[in-house]
Amino acid sequence: MDFSIYFQPSARFGKDLPEWLAHSLGDGTRFHTPQGFPDLEGAQVALLGVLDDPGHARPRSCVHAADAIREQFYKLYRPNGHVHLVDLGDLHPGATLQDTQHALAETLAELIRRNIVPIILGGGQGHTYTQYLAYERLERTANLVCIDPRFDLGEPGQGLAESSYLSHIVLRQPNFLFNYSNLGYQTYLVDQPGVELMDKLFFDAHRLGELRSSMADAEPVLRNGDTLSVDLNAVRRSDAPGTTNPGPNGFHAEEICQLLRYAGVSEKITSLGIYELDPDRDQDQVTAQLAAQLMWCFLDGLRSRTNDLPWLDRKRFTRFRIPIRGNEQELVFYKSSVSDRWWMDVPYRAEQEARFERHHLVPCSYADYQLACREEVPDRWWRTFQKLA
Repeated sequence: MDFSIYFQPSARFGKDLPEWLAHSLGDGTRFHTPQGFPDLEGAQVALLGVLDDPGHARPRSCVHAADAIREQFYKLYRPNGHVHLVDLGDLHPGATLQDTQHALAETLAELIRRNIVPIILGGGQGHTYTQYLAYERLERTANLVCIDPRFDLGEPGQGLAESSYLSHIVLRQPNFLFNYSNLGYQTYLVDQPGVELMDKLFFDAHRLGELRSSMADAEPVLRNGDTLSVDLNAVRRSDAPGTTNPGPNGFHAEEICQLLRYAGVSEKITSLGIYELDPDRDQDQVTAQLAAQLMWCFLDGLRSRTNDLPWLDRKRFTRFRIPIRGNEQELVFYKSSVSDRWWMDVPYRAEQEARFERHHLVPCSYADYQLACREEVPDRWWRTFQKLA
């Protein structure tokens, strides 16, 4: 598939490239220029800008975020261990929202097929819906993880926007969403029906205060994701003033960087979107710098991937079987001899094998194993069992 027709060189970095410092990220990146589209051979990560804002007749200034992030990102020095980067430029805005969605979803799906991880520089977070559409085109059930202060369910009948994309994903048929996880929601920004819907659908919602007390709890959640969407409004205003809706509370800068490194290490995550940066509000480009550092942390994690997955080679794992008194199911855990990370095996019906074979081995923590040893079923196991059943 030739998706180069969908792209134009970046206005800032597509023509006269700066003289990058040696060993910087800009020094090792292949760019889309007027002379041609970058060669994708050997590429591991592809950056692309989306100059679009779904749901807004008058686009917000977040449509100019891509080059603001690029300017800070390419100044950074490469992580230890080279990651091969290409910059595809910016997606041509379509005549309609559906045109843009089609071009972006086709591009993401093709990159994922080629084992290239796309990083979307938005734009409005409504394009999380398009991230999901890419997995629909691949006919692959997917787990969506969002770092977001809200659930973004919107109002009944609301069109696609940064505040309503999740309801459009949940209601779409046929549906390829297996699980949704929210990291960092703020209780006073979420209504009770939204919380109840998360429970009813057996989705995962992790409150900001709970996560900040133990950031490591987010690692199994991110290890279970296929695609990650980051709303920069999830960071408190003092650390990220240049967002579309800044607030006094949220993650600290170093905390969200830690989350992005967890995401990079995850072998399952195959696409990333960073949204809701408002360059017009960004004092001293602090938020653009943070977005660039988030990408750096993701790359730093990605270079550390080891294909540490139980379904690829179980010889690298130790199996633990835990009987639960009064329960006909026994709990089976796997511990990696490479990384010491844990998974648990959730049973499912044989006729569902093709659809759910990627989801019955669920990333978990040592604390989940300890809970099972006390004859308590971990909440993570139970939610997955309900979805598989």
